[in-house]
Amino acid sequence: MSLTNPLGDVPLTDPKAMRALAHPVRLAILSFLQRSGPATATVLAPHVQATPSVVSWHLRHLAEFGLVTDADPADVPGDRRQRWWVSVGQGFRFEGSHDPAAEMLADQMYATANTQVEAWMAEVRPTLPAEWLRHAGPSNTRVALTADELAGLADAIDTLLAPYVHRETPPDGARPVRILRHYLPLEEEDR
Repeated sequence: MSLTNPLGDVPLTDPKAMRALAHPVRLAILSFLQRSGPATATVLAPHVQATPSVVSWHLRHLAEFGLVTDADPADVPGDRRQRWWVSVGQGFRFEGSHDPAAEMLADQMYATANTQVEAWMAEVRPTLPAEWLRHAGPSNTRVALTADELAGLADAIDTLLAPYVHRETPPDGARPVRILRHYLPLEEEDR
């Protein structure tokens, strides 16, 4: 599978893969692996609110679509009796469409994003030092664009983020930052 986009995201084009990833447990599994690296079904279970056997089944389903794979034995601790999984890419992307599979996945991603924002507001925001809080949080900008301009803007943002996504060792003082991007074209009459 070619990961030619600037962020190294796995491109999803198969509606079956989109439907598979639209399941909240599978999306949570993939997100955890992308965020935290290799894990077993037992490690993943408490993070995705499922039993290890259910997680194992979902991992095999994600593997069928090339979203996860077995981790390199050199990258995992232990005695190799457990099966360690890793995400294939840093993220994934798909083109929005009126295809029911794409809509299912988009709906699940919006729901997940809302949950992440609510958890951040309740758990993280109150603990952030002022220098972080000053730059954290939402923004809401309205701009008039053509479809081609929106595509160019999205590509430019990906290109800008890519060096930070791919760097091996973040500098001292760095912390993980979740960047949620929603490109929401409005109705014609809203112009």
